[in-house]
Amino acid sequence: MPNRLVGLQGVALGHRSIDQIGRVAQPVSPRNYEVWLAYLTDSVPALRAAIDAMIAQGAAFDEGAMASLYQSHFSRATPSHNVFDTGSRIAHEVTDALDALKFVSANTDRYGETLDAAVTTLLSVPADTTSLRQLVSHLAKATTQIAETHQTLAGKLSESSAEMEQLRVSLAEARKQSLTDSLTGVANRKRFDETLRMRHEEALHDETSLVVAICDIDHFKTFNDTWGHQTGDGVIRLVAATMARLALADQLVARLGGEEFGIIMPRRSLQDAAEQADGIRRAIYATRLRHKESAEVMGHISVSFGVARLGPGETGAQLVARADECLYLSKRHGRNRVSIETDLDASP
Repeated sequence: MPNRLVGLQGVALGHRSIDQIGRVAQPVSPRNYEVWLAYLTDSVPALRAAIDAMIAQGAAFDEGAMASLYQSHFSRATPSHNVFDTGSRIAHEVTDALDALKFVSANTDRYGETLDAAVTTLLSVPADTTSLRQLVSHLAKATTQIAETHQTLAGKLSESSAEMEQLRVSLAEARKQSLTDSLTGVANRKRFDETLRMRHEEALHDETSLVVAICDIDHFKTFNDTWGHQTGDGVIRLVAATMARLALADQLVARLGGEEFGIIMPRRSLQDAAEQADGIRRAIYATRLRHKESAEVMGHISVSFGVARLGPGETGAQLVARADECLYLSKRHGRNRVSIETDLDASP
């Protein structure tokens, strides 16, 4: 079945959704747009049934009713304030631009009618000087009006274009924030999962290698309990910064949660990836920590790694699970080490 939301059909559905919002006298917001688009495409049958029942009863589609419809039939979490606000502004900009185009279209139609009338007059009236002057004056006035209308449209579209560019940047920044770990500045779990899916497809399509390394800070809870959470956060930032500094340009470093990190390593052999992970481990351990206030030596920070390579027919989730197994093998064998998938076979 073709996608109804692309091409001219998608544009038409978008216009119908906005028109429907206007008919019920509600603001053009992402929430209201989504409700009416779902209704028109019948993508949420229960929503369509509820709206049809409201229409049959003559119920008002006020702010409360729209909020209730959305909450009842759209289960996903509310978008962040930045994304919601930006989406609302985009909807208003698009509506204003459409209104401006409709206005110019109407004026252009009237101008065309004026020209048709002028041609008719030229063919039907005597070509005396007074008549011609009146006709030319009438045409000049109509031409000035249409020129002013087009100038107004050009200004409006220029303003809308600048505003849409600002909104595009705002959305890009909001997306970046949603994919970044706020404590460390590296990627978060969401971006890790998205990138893993993309790299998995790439590896299958190009028949290339894909390696995942999972890393965990050793004895972190004890360190946190001894020196406090602020110092613990500093250690997490140190580990993240070291991993990001030593990662290759096409690799992704992500904080997976707590003191656990992951690295996605496309087009690397298992052995090369293990050597790189060991280099990161040694760089982290080489850092000697002192307490900021007391200058007391806190010792070294060590990390354990598990490294696995994508196998035939394996999913991204299965690859991560095997890397996790390797990580826990490193933990069982004394920590501060790197274990690879071939070590699993040799492990008792």
